[in-house]
Amino acid sequence: MAFGAVAFLVAYSAGTTINMSKKEAEDLKGQFAKQIVGIDQNGIFINNIKVALGMFIPGIGTGIGIFSGFSTGMVFSAMAETSPFLSNVQPLIILLTPFGIMEVFAYGLAMSRSGMLIYQLVKKKPWREYAIHTLIEIGIVVVVLFAGAVIEWQLIQQFSRLNNRPIV
Repeated sequence: MAFGAVAFLVAYSAGTTINMSKKEAEDLKGQFAKQIVGIDQNGIFINNIKVALGMFIPGIGTGIGIFSGFSTGMVFSAMAETSPFLSNVQPLIILLTPFGIMEVFAYGLAMSRSGMLIYQLVKKKPWREYAIHTLIEIGIVVVVLFAGAVIEWQLIQQFSRLNNRPIV
């Protein structure tokens, strides 16, 4: 699990280092804003679970996780470029929130299972030996991401009320 979490964090960190012009940052921020219009905790959960379930795909899932981490880092970079509020915030601090920790845990678990499934398939182990463990891990990821979405939504609601405006 730790290897998957580290891979996600490294990809996220790499994404935050991408230099973009003000125009590119505004465009990326605008695309992100379109994707989250009207989102609530269920939307956050569905978005996160779709990504996480993709990360369970043998072999490909690790790539999906790395791409997701990198893309998330780029979005943070665009937001920091266009928002004075985030301009001095360290990028990894966002992932140290309760929901950020939960998401990194879930994505790390999914990405590591992707790698283990490749190993087990190459070794031609009977599928029953790893199917139950995989299903249990999927269940854990679902529960963790649902709880994370609830927490994230509550924090978004609180922040929006304090500032009388949406985040994006």
